[in-house]
Amino acid sequence: MNPLLAVCGLLCVAAITPGPNNLVVLRAAGHAGLRGAMPAIVGIVCGGLLLLAVMALGAGAAFATHPPLRRWAGAIGALYLVWLGVSLCAAGIAPRRAAATPATLPAGTLGLIGFQFLNPKSWVIVLTVLAAMPSTGLRDYLPLAGLFVLIPTLCLLLWAALGAWLARWLVRPTVRRAVDIAMGALLMACAFLLLIEP
Repeated sequence: MNPLLAVCGLLCVAAITPGPNNLVVLRAAGHAGLRGAMPAIVGIVCGGLLLLAVMALGAGAAFATHPPLRRWAGAIGALYLVWLGVSLCAAGIAPRRAAATPATLPAGTLGLIGFQFLNPKSWVIVLTVLAAMPSTGLRDYLPLAGLFVLIPTLCLLLWAALGAWLARWLVRPTVRRAVDIAMGALLMACAFLLLIEP
């Protein structure tokens, strides 16, 4: 099988399945509509490209030669996801006065670029893709960069459309709090699943 085709399939599955990035975009679109989710989408895609570049330039070799470093990076990222999940759940459970301040999810383009370096799912995807794509130079990474832009953008737009569609129900405080609790629980579940992944 062509390695690029395999990478394309992996990226499609990884980008469309629920994960921290998708939940952030879903919530952003639920709060601010499809246009309001665009900075999040741009940040996630740019952060993924930056992470790919950093890993391609040698950080992947450091993880390969020092496996505990990879485990520690994954654990730190998972703990961050748990903290985000707990923050969302707390915002959903808190009385109306405290819930008026939004839960501390990464926001904006720059915040989400940085978030990719704390997101264990992003690390797993990039490491897997680089392991599947033997490369000898910059030219080999250009098709990967194109896939890292196209596929996540399309998948995140689908999640944003779902969030914008849900927005009509999110104007009700009880529904919004329930969604915040559900999103927080899902973030914590993502962190747990990524921690137990070999």
